[in-house]
Amino acid sequence: MIAEVDGRALVLAAFSMALGGCAVGPDYRAPTLAVLRVPARYSVSADASAQANHARWWTHFDDPLLTRLETEGQTANRDLAVARARLRQSREALIQTRSAAMPTVAVTAGLNRNQRVSGGGLSGTVASLSGDAAYQVDLFGANARAIAAARADAEASRFATGAVALTIAADIATAYLQVRLAQADLANAALAEANLADNLQIAQWRNQAGLNGALDVELARTQLAQTSATIPAIEAALAAGEARIAVLVGRDPGALRAELAMVAPIPVGAVQLAVGIPADAVRQRPDVRAAERALAAATARIGVAQAQLYPALGLGGSVGTGAAALSNPFAAITGQAFATLTHLVFDGGRRHSVVRQARAQADEALASYQQSVLIALEETENALVTARSVSRQQAQVEAAAAAAANSALLARQQYRSGLIDYAALIVTENLLISARNGVVQARHDRALALVQLYSALGGGWTDQDFSRPQDIP
Repeated sequence: MIAEVDGRALVLAAFSMALGGCAVGPDYRAPTLAVLRVPARYSVSADASAQANHARWWTHFDDPLLTRLETEGQTANRDLAVARARLRQSREALIQTRSAAMPTVAVTAGLNRNQRVSGGGLSGTVASLSGDAAYQVDLFGANARAIAAARADAEASRFATGAVALTIAADIATAYLQVRLAQADLANAALAEANLADNLQIAQWRNQAGLNGALDVELARTQLAQTSATIPAIEAALAAGEARIAVLVGRDPGALRAELAMVAPIPVGAVQLAVGIPADAVRQRPDVRAAERALAAATARIGVAQAQLYPALGLGGSVGTGAAALSNPFAAITGQAFATLTHLVFDGGRRHSVVRQARAQADEALASYQQSVLIALEETENALVTARSVSRQQAQVEAAAAAAANSALLARQQYRSGLIDYAALIVTENLLISARNGVVQARHDRALALVQLYSALGGGWTDQDFSRPQDIP
């Protein structure tokens, strides 16, 4: 026998499905650049031509080892692995939220055996099979808003993963520049040691010849020892940089020491960089885009909270069969359909408080989004100023180093000839040591400024990275 279903329940179900498209709460509209107060141009002079593709900016340094380390870091870094795992969690959360909007169906099968032990009564086996279905009608769009919030959360997680990738790329380059700077400093220290050792020998010869006193010898010995004393700190900085790179690419701290021991110059990088306009950086920065998606999620959750102020409609039904004879389990079939309308009359103001809380959370997300935009613009302008400043500084320092080298050569010749005392020679030698260190520091600072500018512009990732459109339609 076929189960009879109340026609009124079917009508109510159809009516409720028609109402399901009505969603309460605000529809999200992304704030415009004008609302975010993004200027048309940077306040400092910059190349406003179309921003070049900086997704793999490290290749612009023309350093094969740096490129390989960056590539390895993008696949093996542990922080990035954590971010990817969180991204997968957010995508699964989206799937779970969607499933909450679907009907649930359960099937139950049973077999009951009655055995007469004594007295009256019959023995027998009763078989049963039943199915239950339930559906919570989305009358006021709570499920739709929840799905929108979960989708925005998943997108925000993807952009947050991009932000981690951007940071890792900058950290690897920064540590690599530290290694090359330390190697250059060690080379300068070795050269200074050789020159100062030669000066000490000259002072000793002159002292033996009675041309100067023991003070010159002690001054030369002091300067040589002071220079040698700087080497252990440089070696420690070199070791720290090597260990940092290894950890950033997912290896143990000592894994890259042999490979990085091969001395190479500090990479130069691009001479001029197209930075575009502020809107380009806002659109490219993954942290800014993650903040915007967080705002979208918070806005959707206002609708989720508001929907709880209205009645909830549930539909359900069941069908079952039971028979005493296993040979004919479908001898008797029964079924029912039902609808329930529930509305909470009094809860002490909790639901209205939840709505106000959701609005406050959306306000917080908007403020965070606006702040992330301001920080992005600040970092970009600071990086532009720094890059320009260190470029000018490098030219001046290199000119000073060339002059200091000539002065030191002349001073050493004059000291050999007895035309100046050792105190005058010390001045020129210190100037030369400082100038040489200044040159390598300026080269390092310029390369580091480029790294910071690339990062400020949102380089180091692409919009396709960590993207699975089939998971976030």
